[in-house]
Amino acid sequence: MPSASDDFTIGVEEEFFLVDMASRRMNPVAAAVLPGARTAVGDDPGGGAVEPELQQCQIETGTGVCTTLDEVAAELGRLRRAVSDAAREAGSAIASSGSLPLGFVEASRVTPKPAYLRLERDYRLVTREQLVCGCHVHIGLADREMAIRVMNRARSWLPVLLALTTNSPFWREADSGYASFRTEVWQRWPTAGTPSTFGSRADYDALVDDLLAVDAIDDRARIYWDIRPSAKYDTLEFRVGDANLTLGETVMTAGLVRAIVGTCHRQELDGERWADPRPELRRAANWRAARFGLEGTLVDLDARRSRPAPEMVGHMLEVLRPALVESGDWERVSDLVASVVSGGTGAARQRRAFARRHRLEDVVDYVFAETEPRQSG
Repeated sequence: MPSASDDFTIGVEEEFFLVDMASRRMNPVAAAVLPGARTAVGDDPGGGAVEPELQQCQIETGTGVCTTLDEVAAELGRLRRAVSDAAREAGSAIASSGSLPLGFVEASRVTPKPAYLRLERDYRLVTREQLVCGCHVHIGLADREMAIRVMNRARSWLPVLLALTTNSPFWREADSGYASFRTEVWQRWPTAGTPSTFGSRADYDALVDDLLAVDAIDDRARIYWDIRPSAKYDTLEFRVGDANLTLGETVMTAGLVRAIVGTCHRQELDGERWADPRPELRRAANWRAARFGLEGTLVDLDARRSRPAPEMVGHMLEVLRPALVESGDWERVSDLVASVVSGGTGAARQRRAFARRHRLEDVVDYVFAETEPRQSG
């Protein structure tokens, strides 16, 4: 994803599991899938990339810089098709989910890339058990100081984004009881979770320098917070969400994230006051979102009270509405959100797939079908 300016351009990274189509178990065949996928993507002038991930049963795609949600949807579809077709050539399929129930032990094979092998050496079992997939959205924001100020404000919307995108209910052949167990697994990294408030970019850079100095991280890219200034691009990166089942849900996520950045940017320029709850309350808010998704209450961090999840989602949409209308995305994004609220998150739908016959293979088959790249966004 090339560098972007303060025009709120969008780039999206999707992580997928590679799964054996016969056994429905995670399959460490990325080395066999990558060449075909890269060839397919390279033949198209639209940009984008396909990359290995931490585990050999995973693969990651990244769009080029997009200016509209139509472009995002087209890029996502093209990339999903490329990796799906290449995976089928290797006897596998792609599955877009924060976690999968089958194949945990045999799938845990770290990709033999120096940076990943260093992670395994330093973090041991945390690295080997990192069998989760996420969706990351980058928004162009080249002003380094403004990126920090927008990040400070945007943190209050992270639990709502997480609740909408929860899609990892199963873990190691069992129902975890969480809508996003990926979130709980991810919390084990020393730089995971929601960052604290920063007074300036210098304040942020000083903390990263300190983390490097005390060997908590080995690279600036190891900041794994739910939101961060990208270490590589002129973007603000949102990392809180699970990998989405459908292309449409990823488009929804991208539209919401851009509207959050645009709204917080405008609030900062207008000098609006904002609440800054304690880190403990933010952690509790994220935990509730991960535990219940949309099937419970969420924490309104500004009002410091609980609200029914659909009500909290509606409140977020109303706050974001001016930005969504300005970008021409209101109807599309609000319809996609309404579909998730009424039909259930990925986690809820996966559980319904299991409930029909109580077979975990049915869950994986459902994820296969929902990941289908030819679905509309």
